[in-house]
Amino acid sequence: MSKFNKLSLADVEEEGFKPLRKTYSEGGNKTQYSSAKPGSFKFKDPLTDFFKYIDYREEVYVQRLREAVAIKSVSAWPDHRPEIMKMMDWCQKWIDKLGGDSELYENPLKEQKLDDGTTIPLPPILLGQFGNDPKKKTVCVYGHLDVQPALLSDGWNTEPFELTEIDGKLFGRGSTDDKGPALSWLWMVEAFNELKMDLPVNIKMIYEGMEEYGSEGMFEAVNALAKPGKFLDDVDFFCISDNYWLGKNKPCLTYGLRGMAYFEVGVECGAQDLHSGVYGGTVHEAMIDLVRLMGSLVDPDGKILVDGVMKDVAAVTEEEEKMYETIDFDPEEYKKECGVANIGKGELLHKTKKELLMARWRFPTLSLHGIEGAFSDPGAKTVIPRKVMGKFSLRLVPDQNPKQIADVVTAHLEKEFEKLNSPNKMWVKAHHGAKAWLSSTDHPNYEAAKKAVENVFGQTPDMTREGGSIPIATWLEDATQMNVLLLPVGACDDMAHSQNEKFNKVNMMNAIKVLGVYLHEIAKIKGPKPSDCKCEPLSMEDMMIPGAFARGFRCKCEI
Repeated sequence: MSKFNKLSLADVEEEGFKPLRKTYSEGGNKTQYSSAKPGSFKFKDPLTDFFKYIDYREEVYVQRLREAVAIKSVSAWPDHRPEIMKMMDWCQKWIDKLGGDSELYENPLKEQKLDDGTTIPLPPILLGQFGNDPKKKTVCVYGHLDVQPALLSDGWNTEPFELTEIDGKLFGRGSTDDKGPALSWLWMVEAFNELKMDLPVNIKMIYEGMEEYGSEGMFEAVNALAKPGKFLDDVDFFCISDNYWLGKNKPCLTYGLRGMAYFEVGVECGAQDLHSGVYGGTVHEAMIDLVRLMGSLVDPDGKILVDGVMKDVAAVTEEEEKMYETIDFDPEEYKKECGVANIGKGELLHKTKKELLMARWRFPTLSLHGIEGAFSDPGAKTVIPRKVMGKFSLRLVPDQNPKQIADVVTAHLEKEFEKLNSPNKMWVKAHHGAKAWLSSTDHPNYEAAKKAVENVFGQTPDMTREGGSIPIATWLEDATQMNVLLLPVGACDDMAHSQNEKFNKVNMMNAIKVLGVYLHEIAKIKGPKPSDCKCEPLSMEDMMIPGAFARGFRCKCEI
């Protein structure tokens, strides 16, 4: 909860704020609101004005999120591509309405090829900008406006595309991933506008519509937009709010993400499926070979059995180990979150907080995902499949290279298949890979976010990593050489990608506040604009020189 108490109408009027009461329409939905008159807050502390204004607008923000959730912008449903365009249009109109500049940037790949061989247009990328003062720092915000598929029949308790409030929780697909957090930036800008407060920094926005389906074209777009004179060339800091707190109550900042290497191993034994009663025991079955191959990758305790995978994993330092001691994380609650608490013995692979968190963030893991080509429907079918493909992936950590991982995994499977002495055909396919990402918690971007969280929540955020992958963080940092901050605003139980996704109303309100304070803290950072300096990143020797700072703040030209 914010350390600032929620403001009632009586409190506001007592402080001298006289709101305009009127009925007005947003997105076609007429609702009775109490709307602030621009410039009508007259307190001594601008941030106090800001907090109180936001508290007073709670139901307005809920209604706007309701409108956004109602747009079924599911990127995995090709027939819903017009809905993504509708969502882009909805958001662009808000940028324009709030006085910003906007552009629908054509996706560099232009078209998406579907499984049936047909193509459909890829949605454009929405670019927005508020302010263009060369003396101010520039923060670029990334978010996505597409969502995961959702149907009531999937097990939702409410209609997924109708925002439903229950006990302070806002249920709806996209509420927390990522419409709620992404749109919070707009409501923060609106508050500054209506309070006649200058934005302390320039803000740029990149909102895409294909994140939940692989971000097709975003890598190419980022690299094109980072070229000299283009949209990202003058960005000094990046901020992404597309992940979640480690727990339900304590905020955190995320400084590390694991990478990914996804594989398929296939075995083929014949030209068609066979009847097991006729052919069983006489042919070398593909499924038997595949199960043995997949079983050779990882043991029941989660240990990866592929030689060479751990080669580039950095050793854990004493300083790093100490960070885990103060992190707010309950292994018993985690059991419930995983759904294993009442299954079998209800045990996890690790027992202590540190072991569990290191397994989630710090070390690579290998998971088996499924078998394509095998019988998986209800009932019984005595078939010997002619061709089966096993799917598995590794989550990678800093210093691991997806190409090197692909090489050692392929070599391992070829060696294991040779041991089987099978006449069948085997192949390995590396589908895609992404490097892990790691930032510095001492960077001024993180220091600014830390102060903002402390201001709003009254507590110091945990510094956490995440086990998942957000490739855009690496793409932005590699293309621009500027620092990327992950500033989560949702709780661990928001159920993104799952049934009954929700965004706590208190998290929504505090998100807008944190973002506003974060920009104020960024504006306080001394030194030149990081984007003005094109020096190489500092070496460790450079860092020892008094006055030197990390890449993206001060550099060799300042030493």
